Amino acid sequence: MIFKAIGRYKLLVTAALLTMLLQVGAALWQPSYMKSILKVMADMTLSTNGKIDKISQYGIALIVVAVVGLIGSVLNTLTAAKLSQAVSADLREQTFRKIQTFSYEDVEKFKADNLVVRMTNDINQIQMLLMMVFQVLIRVPLLFVGAFILSIMTMPKLWWIIVVMVVLIVVVTGISMGRMGPHFAAFQSLMDRINGIAKDNLRGARVVKSFVQEDNQAKAFDKESDELLGHNLAVGYTFSTMIPAFTIISQLAIFGAILLVSTFVTKSASVAADQLGGIMSFVQYMMQIMFAIIMGGMMSMFASRGMVSMGRISEILKTETSMTYATDDVEDLDGSIEFDDVSFAYPNDQQPTLKDISFKLTAGEMVGIVGATGAGKSTLAQLIPRLFDPTSGTVKVGGRDLKSVSQQTLKNTISIVLQKAILFSGTIAGNLKQGKADATSSDMDRAAKIAQAAEFIDRLPERYDAPVEERGNNFSGGQKQRMSITRGVIKSPKILILDDSTSALDAHSEKLVQEAMNRDLNGTTTIIIAQKISSVVHADTILVLDEGRLVAQGTHKELLETSDVYRQIYDTQKAKED
Repeated sequence: MIFKAIGRYKLLVTAALLTMLLQVGAALWQPSYMKSILKVMADMTLSTNGKIDKISQYGIALIVVAVVGLIGSVLNTLTAAKLSQAVSADLREQTFRKIQTFSYEDVEKFKADNLVVRMTNDINQIQMLLMMVFQVLIRVPLLFVGAFILSIMTMPKLWWIIVVMVVLIVVVTGISMGRMGPHFAAFQSLMDRINGIAKDNLRGARVVKSFVQEDNQAKAFDKESDELLGHNLAVGYTFSTMIPAFTIISQLAIFGAILLVSTFVTKSASVAADQLGGIMSFVQYMMQIMFAIIMGGMMSMFASRGMVSMGRISEILKTETSMTYATDDVEDLDGSIEFDDVSFAYPNDQQPTLKDISFKLTAGEMVGIVGATGAGKSTLAQLIPRLFDPTSGTVKVGGRDLKSVSQQTLKNTISIVLQKAILFSGTIAGNLKQGKADATSSDMDRAAKIAQAAEFIDRLPERYDAPVEERGNNFSGGQKQRMSITRGVIKSPKILILDDSTSALDAHSEKLVQEAMNRDLNGTTTIIIAQKISSVVHADTILVLDEGRLVAQGTHKELLETSDVYRQIYDTQKAKED
């Protein structure tokens, strides 16, 4: 997954690697010039002839190498940043597009909060990892191997000091990473939970304030936040011991090297100049080796978090959607609907919500669906536009099994208006065009009149260009429902499903909506899910559900005579009205 994304930017990858090599080469080259300068300075105690010129030459060369390394470092940072940003942007877009293909079942499996964290925090972790890989992680082994070889070439007799220092630093790093590993694994799940609490609290701000639940919400958030803080502190405490440990090990190694070199100098004056010049280079190489190991250890932390995030993103991208569509050309279907022995159970539910449902509806009918709360009315309606697939049985529209119909055909044929009116930030026109992308002003006017939304839209100065705030908070519940109905009827679908979508309307407005739909959508199969029988009393057919089963079907008058369940619901509601 990540390698495929990186492969699109071969030029940036090549530039990052070349500038990194330039940076490493300059870093490894500098100590050799320092050795030459110190050796010349040591020889000056015997003679100064020509020595000043040599020091100047070496000094200029050292400055040139340092500048080259600086240029390489700047260019490497720029290319690594650009590469990581580009790849993360591609992954974010690819992940979002993949999520758009998910069915309701897939989204429920991952949970919306979790998906948001994966598209934000996890992508950021991958971006940081890529930045570190092309800026540091690949440089670490090159710097380590180069410095190790050159240090031994500079002071062959002190090779064992390098080995001891490396072993000690690796041991400390391994122990530290082992302690921090479990904490890294807990970070992402805690971020999921914290994000979920924050989102629920903000979305339900009115409920929280109405029931004075601010303290309880704060306590729930603090609990998760404190747990995350605990993991962060544990990682911080481990780091606080790592750096001093590395410093002590490196300083002891430097002390041992200088002590041993001093014995070489006292024993053999003839090699004093060479040894004094070499000790500085040796110490610099030791510091580079230590830096490489320390950075490798620190990068392993980023790598562990990044790998977890890569796995979470890869899980999304590799998930095969549970719902696939036929690839046939777009076709016209009439509004007939047939359920053939349909049963349905939500994921992880033991009991089915719908059981052995069978019925046929002809095109153009007005159909009511009634039943007690939890009878499965909304679930049945959601099977028609194929928001879910039945567990068993077949759902047909226009005589075709929905599984053999293309997605575009289904979209052109069916509109559903949910009870909870969901509007998106933007404008009224932007929301209405979700129902019909090429909707004109006349289309909007027609649909708004049917849904009785023109009554308040025409009073707005901007009309369809009026802004819609987040979740439509600048409109009342009834206005939002009427805009949702407008969005549903704007394309004149063959099948229109109203899932209790007039619950926020007063009786007069609801009656006007139904009369307008009967008049202007007389060729449309209209399915009305309602709690109130008065909303469906004039329907051509009424389906009565009870505990997930279709227990009766007929007109209002027929059901009063033949269905005990329907008559009981009707008598209860009539008694309340009286």
